[in-house]
Amino acid sequence: MTLDNDFAATRRPVSRARHLPGDVYASPELFAREKEAIFFKDWLVVGRVEELAKPGDYLTHRVMDEPILITRDDRGRLNAFANVCLHRGVEIATGTGHTREFSCPYHGWLYDLEGRLIGAPYMKEAHGFDPKACRLPPLKLDTWAGWIFVSFDRDAPPLRDFIASFERDYGFFKQENCRVAEKHRMIFKCNWKLIVENLLDFYHVVTLHRATLGRGFDLESMPFTLDPAGRFSSFYHREPVTETGKPLLPLMPAMRDKPAHLNSVGFLPPNFNIIFRPDYVRPFVIWPLTPTTCELIAYPLFPVEDFALPEFAQAARAYREFHERTLEEDLDMVQSLQNAMRSRHFTPGRMSKIEGVVHHSITHYLDRMFGPA
Repeated sequence: MTLDNDFAATRRPVSRARHLPGDVYASPELFAREKEAIFFKDWLVVGRVEELAKPGDYLTHRVMDEPILITRDDRGRLNAFANVCLHRGVEIATGTGHTREFSCPYHGWLYDLEGRLIGAPYMKEAHGFDPKACRLPPLKLDTWAGWIFVSFDRDAPPLRDFIASFERDYGFFKQENCRVAEKHRMIFKCNWKLIVENLLDFYHVVTLHRATLGRGFDLESMPFTLDPAGRFSSFYHREPVTETGKPLLPLMPAMRDKPAHLNSVGFLPPNFNIIFRPDYVRPFVIWPLTPTTCELIAYPLFPVEDFALPEFAQAARAYREFHERTLEEDLDMVQSLQNAMRSRHFTPGRMSKIEGVVHHSITHYLDRMFGPA
């Protein structure tokens, strides 16, 4: 296989299609191309607005080894920059926190919350050096429903256009009125696309997750809408997978006039997966680390008013434990998938009709990376 293959067997209708060749999930060359063609072109979710509630709050992140810094400045505005000192390139901040200014830990160059250089020791004698003209490279930033999005592409379309179909399907949930309970992370020893596909794969739910998520799951009746650009949404009915068969918290305000037991799952490429339950939201963001490892960050969201309920802490913990148990069931399986991608005996198998969402996502990926068929 070459990385410029036309992938004809995968592009066929799902009833005749095969999965992708293994090199697509293991090639360092392709991984580098994904960075430029996808992650440096799209709007990307990097956090929640409430994580930077006050002026001086900041968070850092890496997008395929590119360090970025998000701040809330003294005027209350959110800013995004390359987290790269203008002197030698050292990251000027790590982790999350609160500060008035950032001091590079290497040589002490000082920056304000808007990315301006405000101090550079021993640089007065540098001919032509003007600190007032120096600023950390900015990134585009915007918000939707309480989510912070950034883009490395100066020519990226406005976020409102990028997010329009997702707003149509999920705007009514009012995630901006929710807050993160406890963000948590997991590392998977597989290519990032295998986790994306795993979260879109209903086929494996009743087998691998039969003791957790798969209880009472009806594969045949799972409806879904395939939107352009690899997006999808699904609204379906099922009872909560709890010991009582009932939600552990009051219904979200947006759900109180909806049919009982309405659930939903959706996907916004390249890496934002979202699950709605009647009483909470469980989004996942998947970040490539290397060609064969990735990180999943979960942002469990609950309505603001729920945090004051006496039963909230126990319910939030129960939901987190359930989802972590489900993801842990995937850990060994996706590592086995990754091992297969380099096996001389692996031949991509035929797809099931249940894999329509996976097929939709894969064909969009092929269009992005190799052009339309």
